[in-house]
Amino acid sequence: MAKISLSGRGDIHTLARHLEAELSQHALSCSLVDSVVRNLGGQTLICMVFDKYYMRTSNRATLTVTLLSDGQMIYADAIGSGGGEGAIFRFSWGADENFTGTAERILRSMGLD
Repeated sequence: MAKISLSGRGDIHTLARHLEAELSQHALSCSLVDSVVRNLGGQTLICMVFDKYYMRTSNRATLTVTLLSDGQMIYADAIGSGGGEGAIFRFSWGADENFTGTAERILRSMGLD
């Protein structure tokens, strides 16, 4: 499992669209599985789940991204999982770190840090 947390200013919907477009262009096997948007008391939460097939490990990894905005700041958290093997020891081949790192570069390019 790999995890990042970033924050910055901007429009949460623009950020979500850009993240989806960039991740989809990053690899043909990467796609948005589903997303949900919730608006509560002036705050917006977007949860996005991505899936990517890694040929070098012959398995899939997932990336869950949550974006939270209070109207001024955006808080982004991304958790990558999968891409390894083993029921007990969960040996990772690094696909989760790679997937999370790609999301981190995209989010940083949009001004989050």
